[in-house]
Amino acid sequence: MSTDTDLLWSPSPASTERSGVAGFLRRLERTRGLRFPDYAELWRWSTDDLPGFWSAVWEHYGLDAVSGYERVLGGTAMPGADWFPGARLNFAERCFARATDERPALVALTEDGGPEETSWRDLRRQVAALAAGLREMGVQPGDRVAGYLPNTPHAVVALLASAAVGAVWTVCSPDFGTAGVLSRLRQAEPTVLLAVDGYRHGGKEYDRLPAVAEITAGLPTLRHLVTIDHLRPAAPAPASAWSARGDVRQHRWAPLTAGDVPLDFADLPFDHPLWILWSSGTTGRPKGIVQGHGGIVVELLKALGLGCDLRAEDRYFFHTTTGWMVWNFMVGGLLHGSTLVLYDGSPTHPDTDGVWRIAERTGATVVGVGAAYLTAAERADSRPAARHDLRALRTVLQTGSTLPPSTWRWVHDRLGPDVWLQSICGGTDICSVLAGASALLPVRVGRIPCPALGVALASWDPSGRPLTGRQGELVVTAPLPSMPLHFVGDPDGSRYRASYFDTYPGVWRHGDWVTVGDDLTVVVAGRSDSTLNRMGVRMGSADIYAVVEQLPEVADSLVVGAELPDGGYHMPLFVVLAEGAVLDDALRAAITAAIRHQLSPRHVPDTVTAVPAVPRTLTGKRLEVPVKRILQGADVAEVSGEGAVTAPEMLAWFAEYARGVRQSRTG
Repeated sequence: MSTDTDLLWSPSPASTERSGVAGFLRRLERTRGLRFPDYAELWRWSTDDLPGFWSAVWEHYGLDAVSGYERVLGGTAMPGADWFPGARLNFAERCFARATDERPALVALTEDGGPEETSWRDLRRQVAALAAGLREMGVQPGDRVAGYLPNTPHAVVALLASAAVGAVWTVCSPDFGTAGVLSRLRQAEPTVLLAVDGYRHGGKEYDRLPAVAEITAGLPTLRHLVTIDHLRPAAPAPASAWSARGDVRQHRWAPLTAGDVPLDFADLPFDHPLWILWSSGTTGRPKGIVQGHGGIVVELLKALGLGCDLRAEDRYFFHTTTGWMVWNFMVGGLLHGSTLVLYDGSPTHPDTDGVWRIAERTGATVVGVGAAYLTAAERADSRPAARHDLRALRTVLQTGSTLPPSTWRWVHDRLGPDVWLQSICGGTDICSVLAGASALLPVRVGRIPCPALGVALASWDPSGRPLTGRQGELVVTAPLPSMPLHFVGDPDGSRYRASYFDTYPGVWRHGDWVTVGDDLTVVVAGRSDSTLNRMGVRMGSADIYAVVEQLPEVADSLVVGAELPDGGYHMPLFVVLAEGAVLDDALRAAITAAIRHQLSPRHVPDTVTAVPAVPRTLTGKRLEVPVKRILQGADVAEVSGEGAVTAPEMLAWFAEYARGVRQSRTG
């Protein structure tokens, strides 16, 4: 239940009037005679009348001047909905549709250099040259092109060139372990790989030439390697350092992108594959999620323009590696003519204010970060607005995991009352937003303001009954244009169906616990397959983290609830201690008392154990499900792909812990 003290931000009449969604509403009234008194009514129409809503998005963003179509939806079944049959779109072509000489396309920085601007004209020239080079290498529509690249202009150029040709793009960040890269790229079967010699992070250099050589050796389909001297451009490595394969032809980036040729875009059907995104790989072989040109174009036009309120004049900075789907979500800003701010480095270099320092240097107006960065800044008592000129900052996008209530307030207090905090929930699966903010709605502590337009989001109980004000499974009951076309290596679609549609046939189950209020606000409580379940009462792990990590002695935490083979239930809490803290009886008592008082006795863990680190995915999510499976007896190799997690040594630690639990229960 919200109170006035929960209110953090409200849109001003002027900001609402300038917003993208207000312009959309004016167009609906002008062209279709449709009027909606509030966001709730607009959302209901957008999900009840899918052809009406998505055709309106198509027209609002000028796609009717690009291509016609037979109908909006040829079929509504999930999976397999047929969007805009007959339409033809190229993602790269649409990214250049709003090019201008007034603003740069890219502003790039590294930890020790920048900012360096790339004009729209020069971006187009580089993309055209690389696309021509790919065609000379024999790349045709449908072929796979892969990158082993950090968040630099090289990656944006490579994606756009691949899309222009009609090739299917995929990328791994060079901070991935070699095994993690190969577990993905072997499935993709690329013919071309673009790779860097290394990168910098946290003030350190990481030479990746040995990894590139190993990756190249492990990809039997590879025929061409494009080498990028990123770490040491003044001292290019010899060809032999990149690869020992004589059947792989090497090309250097600089001459390959130096030409001045026309940029030709392949004429592609709406559902032509655009890219492959990868699941975290923490529960086995990573899933290769294939999304299409048309679906991504219309979805990101809608999500960024009508939801996040991204504008052409914005400088859009998301701190991310290329291995997180928000990198693709950021590149989608080009569809709106926005300037992308690309930062290759640590968010906490040289100190906790690293992100805000980049925002200051580049004049970023929209900044995206993971929840972990904001909570770390809060714990460090950072004061960004007092230390940096953030007057250009208009909005902060936050995603990745649930944000504790105190951190919502920290953003409002320390970044300024006029900064709009947008907590967004979505994921790799759709490369977009399921629930987020709207320029028509206020922001209250702990609540995502609304389901996104066009997203038929609901909370369901195990029997498929909708819930209001009670926690249930996050489901989507109607198709979205950017839902996967298919998974890589899943010819009969069985893995795809098992991932989203087995629980509720024909309805997308996203895998999160969610509460949807009668006012349409959304509260996400964590992954549903790692939900804590004590005596039939389901609890979200995020609630426990919010309590435990308020204690100054606790730096990080992980809680899991495991149903054991003997019929028992074990719910341990693992804590990473702050420097100088000791987990003695007094601290254990303080932790359990805080949980009991702020939550309930059911939330109190069976044990509290200190651990050196909490393993996470490379995008910062706690490994709740893999640790749960280890406690249930699974082997470490079964639950996590090598190179897919931070602190991987902790998985063996948890396996030893699990053996101790089993011995104590059988003893």
